Amino acid sequence: MTRYKLTIAYDGTKFHGFQRQNDLRTVQGVVEKALTKMTKGKHVDVVGSGRTDAGVHALGQVIHFDYPGQIPAENMLRAINSLMPLDVLAKDSEIVDDNFHARFGVTKKTYQYRVSCTHYTDPFKRFYTGHYAYDLDVDKIQVALKDLVGEHDFTSFAASGGMIENKVRTIYSATAVYNKSNDELIFEFTGNGFLYNMVRILVATLLEIGNGRRDVHDFLRLFEVKDRQEARGTAPASGLYLKEVFYD
Repeated sequence: MTRYKLTIAYDGTKFHGFQRQNDLRTVQGVVEKALTKMTKGKHVDVVGSGRTDAGVHALGQVIHFDYPGQIPAENMLRAINSLMPLDVLAKDSEIVDDNFHARFGVTKKTYQYRVSCTHYTDPFKRFYTGHYAYDLDVDKIQVALKDLVGEHDFTSFAASGGMIENKVRTIYSATAVYNKSNDELIFEFTGNGFLYNMVRILVATLLEIGNGRRDVHDFLRLFEVKDRQEARGTAPASGLYLKEVFYD
């Protein structure tokens, strides 16, 4: 058996998330189906760096699998891509040590969130951005982002349904850049881990701060109250991208 590490990108619009689900189209299911063809019927389990929900995209999701036999990494890349649908692309392939684990070896991740700021919803962006039609003060958002950096209890930013009890996470960087040509506000968050829907809730809160509906330092209060109902909003899945996964 040979362990392969692949970096893949996918358009999450027509997927029911990353994780395999019976009778539903998922990224894991599509990749495993391709590997089953390559092995002429032998099932190969694919392990991802983490789950993404329905409608969420990836620019740099990392997976690993143990393949019966050994072929050069470049040939594996060609073989996988020849069997992928148009909404999935394997970008990189390498043979790794058996100790490598796509999920448990992660040291940090970067997520990107794109917000379209046009007055009306752009039909060509609706599957690839969130949308916010109201006034935004980007300077206020920049101030609020500074309060996110560091170690905090993110209980107020964890959606119900998450199974992880420890809600303490460290954010290494949090940025927002306005792209005038596309009329988009692009957020990026890098941290040692993210809770269920955490990035989408953070973005919804930041947009309310930028619109003046919340105090610019409201994150400090939300860290203390540890109450999901106080954060309220969740930005749409369509604007979220798993951008990069880091390992030692």
